[in-house]
Amino acid sequence: MPHIPQHAAELRVAAQHLGRRRFLTVTGAAAALAFATNLPTAGTAAAAELDARKIKSDPFTLGIASGDPLPDSVLLWTRLAPSPYETGSGLPAARVDVAWELALDERFRRVVRRGTTTAHPEYNHTVHVEVDKLDAGRVYYYRFRVGSWVSDAGRTRTAPATGARTSALTLAAVSCQAYHDGYYTAYKHLAQDDVDVVFHLGDYLYEYAVTSVGGARNYTDRVLPDVFNRETVTLEDYRLRYALYKSDEHLRAAHAAHPFVVTWDDHETENNYAGDTDENGNPPEEFLLRRASAYRAYWENQPLRRPQVPSGPDMRLYRRLHWGRLAQFDILDTRQYRTDQANGDGWKAPTPESEAASQTLPGFTQERWLTDGWRNSRALWNVVPQQVTFARRANPAGDGTLSMDSWDGYPASRERILKGAEAARVENLMVLTGDVHVSYAMDIKRDAADQGSRTVGTEIVTTSITSGKDGAARPANWAGYLDRNPHMKHYNGQRGYVTVELGQQAAWADFKTVSAVTTPGAALTTAASFVTAAGEPGLKPA
Repeated sequence: MPHIPQHAAELRVAAQHLGRRRFLTVTGAAAALAFATNLPTAGTAAAAELDARKIKSDPFTLGIASGDPLPDSVLLWTRLAPSPYETGSGLPAARVDVAWELALDERFRRVVRRGTTTAHPEYNHTVHVEVDKLDAGRVYYYRFRVGSWVSDAGRTRTAPATGARTSALTLAAVSCQAYHDGYYTAYKHLAQDDVDVVFHLGDYLYEYAVTSVGGARNYTDRVLPDVFNRETVTLEDYRLRYALYKSDEHLRAAHAAHPFVVTWDDHETENNYAGDTDENGNPPEEFLLRRASAYRAYWENQPLRRPQVPSGPDMRLYRRLHWGRLAQFDILDTRQYRTDQANGDGWKAPTPESEAASQTLPGFTQERWLTDGWRNSRALWNVVPQQVTFARRANPAGDGTLSMDSWDGYPASRERILKGAEAARVENLMVLTGDVHVSYAMDIKRDAADQGSRTVGTEIVTTSITSGKDGAARPANWAGYLDRNPHMKHYNGQRGYVTVELGQQAAWADFKTVSAVTTPGAALTTAASFVTAAGEPGLKPA
């Protein structure tokens, strides 16, 4: 498929009216967003109100979700879409009142909070409800109502109180769910798994075309509309693609079962982009118009709070969450602020360009935010959910090349992070990673190039939900990777997810896989388990 989308011409015309300096101001960003979203000049209050009794089919086809649990608050999400595969989702450009309830039991006999919010057409009839003044460390159930329609019930929870000495937390880490590469069987199992929270580490969406048979899903019982058989570029493209993904019953079930903490990688916008630079070398002004559309659609379709509302092509996604004194989570964004990949990207030998101090993966501001946060951390486990491999990963071919898209392509940035952890005396550093469509368990060495240097943390890399199709337990390069990377304790190329139980004495990681995703219904297997003791960095088979 060519990487010159059919919408490029209209985006270029719009970009011509926005000089680079003006575009990067608040005014310019707002103008770009207005172009991308077709916002009315009078603002959101201009839309008429729709009588919800006139909605004749289920508006909750894309499910419900919750996210970013705080000790006293939960965030609830839904999107109204009676016809999810159509522009406008089958609703007129009108405001819709949406009622919500929060209860202590799944039958809603003990409702503790209820209210009404508005689904605005300018935000594609999505709602984000922040329910405050709740009890810490408690499970809640929630649902929405529009007219005579009631959503499924979801299960969420608040985090433990600040300073609470929580004994344990079980999290799941997921990533990379290309719809066209297979069925979301892993999500079916995750929905039934006993976890407290799910971290989505990126590639929730892919910009690539999806054929009428759903790609590798090879549908015989449905035909997907042609609107999906093109690359996403405009806001409407991204909105429709989220509708396709969220129409999957297993993804909806996982969201309903657990609160999610989300961060993006590249494909939510475009493959391997870096800051304002796309992979094809188009003018930044043009790409930032596309980025504004992608970021807006991401916020609309994810359980995110008000601080994450985007402004044009800018969105503050990195943030910090706590689980009592057991864990601090520093969720990173390694796409929006990074310098361009060195050496033309790909697997290349290190050069002065890639090793320059000016190279940064999360951006200098986010680097300081992360290391400053560690200085103030009182948590036993300091966990960094992020996107690309952090530990050194030598090419299994033995040719001396490293991935320029991962932290190996930004070694000075990684060194600043490790120095910050050292200065803050972080004893139990754990990095959660996605992106690579395989699972790894790796020790983090203080000197990435020296296997004899001390171990300062662990990296848990989750495989993909579907991306890469079925995969194999031992890919062709399995032996080469393990031989050339002694700090790599595990490598598996099948699909699935990982669960991590953080305890007062140790952390346990279970790598869970399914045998196939190109056919539905595969069973779940624990491929490997590892433990790292508190105060003793390094992974050992459990």
